[in-house]
Amino acid sequence: MRHVNQSQSESTAALEVAALQEAADQWATHDPDPETAAQLRAMIAAALTDPVELADSFAGDLQFGTAGLRAAMGPGPNRMNKVVVRRAAAGVAAHLLALADAPLTDDAGTSSAPQPTYQPRAVVGFDARYNSAAFAQETAAILTAAGIETFLMPTPLPTPVLAFAVRALKCEAGIMVTASHNPRQDNGYKVYLGGRAVAPEARGVQIVAPHDSLIAGHIAAVAKTPELGDTSAIDMASDGWTVIGAEVLEDYKKTIAALADTDAFPARELRIVHTSLHGVGHETALAVLNAAGFTDIHAVPEQSSPDPDFPTVSFPNPEEPGAMDLAFALAEKVGADIVLANDPDADRAAVGALDPATGQWHQLHGDQVGALLGAHLVARGGRAGVAANPAGAKNTSKPVFANSIVSSRLLAKIAAKAGYDHVQTLTGFKWISRVPSLTFGYEEALGYCVAPEVVRDKDGISAGLLLAEMAAGLKSVGRTLFDVLDDLALEHGLHSSNQISIRVEELSDITEMMARLRAQPPVSFDGSSVAQLTDLSVGTKDLPATDGMSYLTENGTRVIIRPSGTEPKLKCYLEVIVPAAGTDELTAAREEAQRALAAVVLDVKAALGLESL
Repeated sequence: MRHVNQSQSESTAALEVAALQEAADQWATHDPDPETAAQLRAMIAAALTDPVELADSFAGDLQFGTAGLRAAMGPGPNRMNKVVVRRAAAGVAAHLLALADAPLTDDAGTSSAPQPTYQPRAVVGFDARYNSAAFAQETAAILTAAGIETFLMPTPLPTPVLAFAVRALKCEAGIMVTASHNPRQDNGYKVYLGGRAVAPEARGVQIVAPHDSLIAGHIAAVAKTPELGDTSAIDMASDGWTVIGAEVLEDYKKTIAALADTDAFPARELRIVHTSLHGVGHETALAVLNAAGFTDIHAVPEQSSPDPDFPTVSFPNPEEPGAMDLAFALAEKVGADIVLANDPDADRAAVGALDPATGQWHQLHGDQVGALLGAHLVARGGRAGVAANPAGAKNTSKPVFANSIVSSRLLAKIAAKAGYDHVQTLTGFKWISRVPSLTFGYEEALGYCVAPEVVRDKDGISAGLLLAEMAAGLKSVGRTLFDVLDDLALEHGLHSSNQISIRVEELSDITEMMARLRAQPPVSFDGSSVAQLTDLSVGTKDLPATDGMSYLTENGTRVIIRPSGTEPKLKCYLEVIVPAAGTDELTAAREEAQRALAAVVLDVKAALGLESL
């Protein structure tokens, strides 16, 4: 009997592999890219002995969400490739045409009077990753064929330039082909809306619901073909789109450089080390800094040119250990005052400085940088540059600061002390950027929006400029960024943050851990009782529903646990606050904060049933 059951099992497995091979063969037949078609043929041949890679490539369709698309490149519906990109472009085109015939709806769901039909406009940008240029050109061809006036960036450029172009060109959409700081094998597809398609506060912002599901619906309709991978019904123009000249990039550089306040902060004696981590930010970032008067800049030579292999880093994310080692080594060699790093598409900024307490180069946490920028903007009246008020008259409206729920509470205290409004949002700049009257927003993952009227998204280049301005001003009076952090700790308490990420093999593991938290909620962290528990999945009067749990203890410790929106991870955000009455107490406060965070980490793992990790 065991032999019969084994034979039946083997026969079933063989049938499953055969069906998978047949589906893959259809895809390979229609694949417009000879390279991925050849890869797929090889995977089909190997499937009889090892079907895992082929099965994963065909494990459902890559899902389009508010973050667009992001996955490893390769053949099949669960990868980034020309078939998937063509369908995504067709879906975005269909959505833009539908919006052109619909009443304008704001984020609250309120519709205006019907608008006359118009021809939508779109701009497409791309980074220097493998296939990015090809994906962008095919997108332009499909949008053009659909009757959308389309602009294509001329070269690989930073994501903030694309976000700027959406507003500058008055486009209804922007599409950026990039995987940002993800591994080299990945690529992605990010969508912005603007112009006549959305309300003013949402122009140039990444999409939110219901636009993601509506676009996904159009993609699904296009993907319903008799044979897998067939895109022959999607029209593609051979020409007709406009390749943008240098003017948009030059306008961006000029506008960002003008954010510097040379009257209030004239100091420019600052030695900067900059790295773009093999991405596309080098030339634009240095041009902006130079135009603003910062000329003593040393770029990390091994990382300054775009390279899709990211050869000097294991992971092209400035948050990752080791990513800034070359920059710190160069800073030590040249005697730099500050290190500025951008991720590969330059929408994030990281900062390193020489810690006077240790004599070592130290990368600042994203929350520390957010607090520094908040403090600097308070010194500038709550907003950056004339761009917030192009007429040049004094802007008397109350500044508005914002950050995500997983970012530090310190920014809210800085805003309150200055008499500004503060708004807390869900995670992601798709939420932060659409805060009405926003003048500064950030999230702890190195994203900063310092000039929302210019780029309504995170922008690592403009953030880097303001950090240079701040550091130079401090240096001119014998102070450092660490001195400002000490001032903030003395005034508001030492806010110390940490994050732990738990990567899983199966998404069901995340579901089980979140269910465990709800069924057996932790009662304390580091010995302090939980005073407030919030299930974010039911929403609040201020926040839409999202999957997550928030805990606030009696001593002010905060823990937020949520699934990642883009990776198979459970993310846990921790913050402790330690009072310090004087400078002589700061060292002890830092030590206590580190002890408390370590204890909270252990309690979080215990609450998740992961004590052994």
